[in-house]
Amino acid sequence: MQSLKISSEELSQLTEQALALALNYWASVDQRPAYPTTSGEQTAKLFSRPWAEEGLGRVVLDDFAAIAEHARPSGGRFFGYVVGSGEPVGALGDLLAAVLNQNTTSWRSAPAASAIERAVVGWLAEAVGCAGFKGSLCGGGSAGNLMALAMAREAKLPANETGARPCIVYASEQAHMSVPKAVAMLGIGRANLRLIPVDDSLRMRSDALEATIAADRKAGMTPIAIVATAGTVNIGAIDPLSEIADIARREALWLHVDGAYGGLAALAVPEKFRGLDRADSLSLDAHKWLYQPLECGCLLYRDPQVARETFSHSGDYVRIFTEDPGEAFAFFEESMELSRRFRALKLWMSLQYHGRSAFREAIARDLSHAQLLAETIQSHPELELLAPVPLSAVCFRHRAKDNAAILRRVIARGRVYLSNATIDDQFALRACFVNHRTTEEDVRAIVSEVIAAASELNR
Repeated sequence: MQSLKISSEELSQLTEQALALALNYWASVDQRPAYPTTSGEQTAKLFSRPWAEEGLGRVVLDDFAAIAEHARPSGGRFFGYVVGSGEPVGALGDLLAAVLNQNTTSWRSAPAASAIERAVVGWLAEAVGCAGFKGSLCGGGSAGNLMALAMAREAKLPANETGARPCIVYASEQAHMSVPKAVAMLGIGRANLRLIPVDDSLRMRSDALEATIAADRKAGMTPIAIVATAGTVNIGAIDPLSEIADIARREALWLHVDGAYGGLAALAVPEKFRGLDRADSLSLDAHKWLYQPLECGCLLYRDPQVARETFSHSGDYVRIFTEDPGEAFAFFEESMELSRRFRALKLWMSLQYHGRSAFREAIARDLSHAQLLAETIQSHPELELLAPVPLSAVCFRHRAKDNAAILRRVIARGRVYLSNATIDDQFALRACFVNHRTTEEDVRAIVSEVIAAASELNR
């Protein structure tokens, strides 16, 4: 018998056992603690083991219970960060994508997978009001932002052949950490990223943006791009997209919108995202507000030719000889990746299984849950909101207690999971709703858990 080959009978038993584990996990996810009780020492002891010469066989699946016990569950009471809830049909799509094992580099390499990804990208673009934009799926918003700024650099100050030259990029003080990472990796340099002040709603100030661009031009600098944010990570603030688009047009600058958190909410509240369609590029994360299993980001762009000018550099071994435009298409000519998994299948299946209205309603529920939490906080005099709630992130604090200590206690109690933020130099408790499993009862549990944790600090 060939090593690594598994009999049909053994494979059938393995598959049934693995599927049973998945079903049992999904059935129990809302009964699990909001965050596991674990430590670095425990996980290292459990999972750091030698790679044995002899295989364990089916016994290896017995480890799943321990892995799940020490994993962060996607139940309805996890409100940390901006992490979607892992919709199960998407998870099954991921399994089937792995079964097919397609390298989605081009149509020639993966005909069905390439066609499906291009279709899904079109769905996403149309759903957020950017019909006609092209693009590709990627790991997440960080990869999308990096590729978008590479395109901006190549469009405004080409660097691929002779190297990066001094230039300036503009973003809000509230921009995601991936933006300074991207300018560093592209050789632009973090010192050439201008962080623009924000208003009382934590939105980029258009007047400050204009003044900074003017000052840079007067100093002989070369501005190339503006990064606007459609959903900042702390509170979900949406920069004034139309005003910023006007500035970008007047100044002949590339406009990229980081919509990794908020952009897909345009499906439910398009009025909040006016001007989104005027971007040159846009990053989205379907593993946030389309609830897909990680990872499932997307970069959209207006002009595929700029993507090709930025990323096309192919070896003879990938030369495509057909002249048919569909069959000649290659993602590697418009993306930084060559090896690419079949990310689109989970979206293809999940979005069609449930239908557009189901996702629109789920996003609307998340938005209403955030408003419910804000109202509940305001009804408790010992608590206060620290920022507006434009989308689904709610930042608040206890007026009299140590909020960092409260957060540690809330997490230790295991009934809800919150994260933290800093708002006007104040430590904030932060709840973010991007979870199709969350109920109103779960939302109300946030306040009761914070108050209970605060009372325990007196003991």
